[in-house]
Amino acid sequence: MASVKYWIWLSSAAGVGPLTARKLLDGFGTPERVYYAHAEDYEQTMKLKASELRGLENKDLAPSESALEICGKKGYRVMTIQDADYPERLKNIYDPPIVLYVRGHLPDIDEEAVVAIVGTRKCTRYGLREAGRVGREATRRGLLVTTGLARGVDSAAARGALGAGGRVIGVIGSGLDVIYPKENAALFDAVASSGALVSEYPPGSAAIAGHFPARNRIISGISVGVAVIEAPLRSGALITAADALEQGREVFAMPGNVDAPSCEGSNDLLREGAIPLISADDIAAEYSARFPDKITLSEARRNAPARTRRRADTVPAPQTGGEDGEETEDARPRGGAPSGKTGGESADSIKKEVDNSTQVEYIDLNAPDISLTPTERLVAEAVAPGGVHIDAVIAGSSLSASDVFAALTMLEIKGIITRARGKFFSLAPKAP
Repeated sequence: MASVKYWIWLSSAAGVGPLTARKLLDGFGTPERVYYAHAEDYEQTMKLKASELRGLENKDLAPSESALEICGKKGYRVMTIQDADYPERLKNIYDPPIVLYVRGHLPDIDEEAVVAIVGTRKCTRYGLREAGRVGREATRRGLLVTTGLARGVDSAAARGALGAGGRVIGVIGSGLDVIYPKENAALFDAVASSGALVSEYPPGSAAIAGHFPARNRIISGISVGVAVIEAPLRSGALITAADALEQGREVFAMPGNVDAPSCEGSNDLLREGAIPLISADDIAAEYSARFPDKITLSEARRNAPARTRRRADTVPAPQTGGEDGEETEDARPRGGAPSGKTGGESADSIKKEVDNSTQVEYIDLNAPDISLTPTERLVAEAVAPGGVHIDAVIAGSSLSASDVFAALTMLEIKGIITRARGKFFSLAPKAP
């Protein structure tokens, strides 16, 4: 257990994201060696930003030891990326967390047909009803539901799955001992009793806005597919769907009223080629051959003729952003591209810009009606009009990754930038 505190130290080092931590582990072998290294040792292994170097030079182990003590008292497990039962499915995404905190019993993810059920916090009664129904049906078909346990669709899906006697994996954006939203305390307990609560943040970590986009890539990373029940055009659920596409997962979307703002994003996914979701049979049918001993189709679906459809990996990444109020917590994608995706972008290629063959007039950052904080302006100025990869934004702004993620969230909400494709961002076109 002594070495675990070094894992916690590295995963929590200010300014050091999971991708940098993984590269440091590749270079030094163990987090303990990373801890005892000096600035010149780091520089010989990889080029670091000043913010990353400052984080690594903070050798205070007290917070890590405190977190480890809390985990011991509360019965939380600290799982590292080098543990034998760390999910391979998650390990193979672009930026897997090097540490997971687990409350409850995490199933063998790689042997399960895990499906994420996500959607807006501010859902309609239709969204609540359908999320609960799909959660129940998914459980009865042998799928394992995962969700973010946020208000609205996430909570309804989890309750539906639990009501059907199923297990649920809840991936949260705070420490395991921080209940958010507070009214979900009983739901958190029920999830931990039947399945597991999972977080990459140590005990005591608050549910801050920057944590939720990072959480989204874990939700899709442990899943074989992502089902979007109800989502407006700017929604964290669409970010989870975009992450899923980049990770090579299928995306399902439930049709909604064409005149309902809360369904505009999910309806757009269908227009762009997502798999239509009418019942959990639509999800189960996708994976029944892959998990024949887990999944049971309804008699109607077993007897139905085969249907052809467009593959989910042809679905363009949706434009994403934040909804007003609490929904903005989910409204930021993580940086990078999946390591296992063919034809993907290399994380080491900083200047990867999207070709722009048409003449477009973009937002003027100096316009009198544009109000930006100094950090937001630095990030906005690092975004190319034609589109630029997230790595280039971080490098061009000279800010920490977490500061860039937070600023991009606000810039998307303000309509200053848009997601061009994958992990690329562009200045928004000027309104006609």
